[in-house]
Amino acid sequence: MYFAISIAAFGVVAFLTLRDIRIFRRTKLESFRRGAMKGMAAMTLALLGVMVVQQNAELGMLLVLIGLFINKKGQREDVFGEAGTTDRFLGKSRVTG
Repeated sequence: MYFAISIAAFGVVAFLTLRDIRIFRRTKLESFRRGAMKGMAAMTLALLGVMVVQQNAELGMLLVLIGLFINKKGQREDVFGEAGTTDRFLGKSRVTG
């Protein structure tokens, strides 16, 4: 069960990181670059937690939790405008850069 939870957490972090990378490539906004860099660190730690959780569930889940805390992105510029939920989910943004 812990393995499935850790895989799901890694998937969420990976999705959000890839979304930040996509938005940064389109807009060149510094906050999305910082978010993508934090996401890469969080993905690494969460993946390490996924590997450890099979041997030691408590330590593995702790690593995943720390990765989720690192993934906290902070304040961002509005790049979506009047976009709908699906467009926001997929990271579609106005090209500014």
